[in-house]
Amino acid sequence: MDQTEPIDLGLDDLTALDDMRQIRHDFARFLMHYKFGMDEIVTKISILRDEFTHLHDYNPIEHISSRLKTPESILQKMQRKGCEPSIEAIRSTITDIAGVRVTCSFVSDTYRVFELLTGQTDIRVVDVRDYIKNPKSNGYTSLHALVEVPVFLSDGPVPVIVEVQIRTIAMDFWASLEHKIYYKYQRQVPTELLDGLREAADTARRLDATMERLHAEVQNLSAEPDDPWAEARLDPSTVADESMLRQLRLLRDLRAGD
Repeated sequence: MDQTEPIDLGLDDLTALDDMRQIRHDFARFLMHYKFGMDEIVTKISILRDEFTHLHDYNPIEHISSRLKTPESILQKMQRKGCEPSIEAIRSTITDIAGVRVTCSFVSDTYRVFELLTGQTDIRVVDVRDYIKNPKSNGYTSLHALVEVPVFLSDGPVPVIVEVQIRTIAMDFWASLEHKIYYKYQRQVPTELLDGLREAADTARRLDATMERLHAEVQNLSAEPDDPWAEARLDPSTVADESMLRQLRLLRDLRAGD
């Protein structure tokens, strides 16, 4: 039975092997920084969602998802952008290695969540692209932000850039459909489908506008018609007896203090 001859590695081969191991180690550490940064952003948004759920009567955050680019995906983007094969070049050229997506109910919620997140003292806004006010030519709408968050490691803090996409349910549904179509046709999408996508994007925007209007109307309702505690129900023109008006206001204030 033949036995495989041992491979005799020279000094140059061993040095090259050590270099490859070091590159792999450095790149794994590099990606880990982005994972930690992504987790920091997810945690911050999750805290906001839980606070709204338990302490407020309305929660603007419907869903949170995240993704970290694979080494293969990063390599493909490096080739498309002509990026040098170095950690620093990748860091400065590819800004969507770590991504967090937040799905909201209404358009106004997207801006509210953006303000709440970027208003935190350890978040630095690097760039904002508002595709809600200025949709892409294909109909894509979303609010994109590049934010920098510190990741505290054993050897000190590391600033990490994370791409945050904030969109409504309708925007997310459209973007998911568009991605599937482009993937199926390998980005060579027939014209009639592109026209259909743009029409669907217009429909989604109209739906968002209608839902926003209905939501605003509901939010502006002061109270149920039989609720005597609302300020609108305490207008002197609706209460003939001044003493009753004072009593209602007193009872309202006492209830507010409970």
